[in-house]
Amino acid sequence: MHSRLNKKWVDLMKNESVLARLEVIIDKVESSRSKQNVFPKRSDVFKGLNMVDPELVKVVILGQDPYHGFNQANGLAYAVPEGVSIAPSLLNIYKELYNDIGMAMPAHGDLSCWAKQGVLLLNSVLSVVESKPGSHRNLGWEIITDEIILALSRSRTNLVFMLWGGFARSKRHLIETSNHLVLEAPHPSPLSAYRGFFGSKHFSQANAFLKRNDAEIIHWDCL
Repeated sequence: MHSRLNKKWVDLMKNESVLARLEVIIDKVESSRSKQNVFPKRSDVFKGLNMVDPELVKVVILGQDPYHGFNQANGLAYAVPEGVSIAPSLLNIYKELYNDIGMAMPAHGDLSCWAKQGVLLLNSVLSVVESKPGSHRNLGWEIITDEIILALSRSRTNLVFMLWGGFARSKRHLIETSNHLVLEAPHPSPLSAYRGFFGSKHFSQANAFLKRNDAEIIHWDCL
């Protein structure tokens, strides 16, 4: 059933035991769906990966697990669908974008135009039960997403990894830091953004790095 996942990501992992585990995880998610609301919807579980091929990734922004409120999660880390109130962490990301590059406050939280430019918005856990944050962390999703980070790091050079918060920063060991730019900061949550996320200037740093390495910059203000 991992046919729902872009074949290029399946090929990148090249780890049969991990791919076999993915089948088991998908079955568990389907079982969970039969009993309760699970987000994001089935067609969006792999959206972050399906929107950008591995060879086109420029920036990786790592989240933890999807939003657990009704209709919030759309498969892209930190994003919400158009028409849904902008989540507090995303609002703080927008505030930092204004402070960093002068980007006007968007009217929506759909980050698809970032993904289309090569930004991989990857949650470490790809599903969640409604109103139960972290409820699917025991299914094994991290095995899959860790393998993706590891394989991406090894197969590419000059990527930017944005690790916000303790959970994302714990994944640093998966990244070949000599080949990539790793940017770390506290989580953009209202509880921690003032501890160093604000003022981190990760977006301008990412573009400066991409430019130095002859890659197209990300137009963060495409929203």
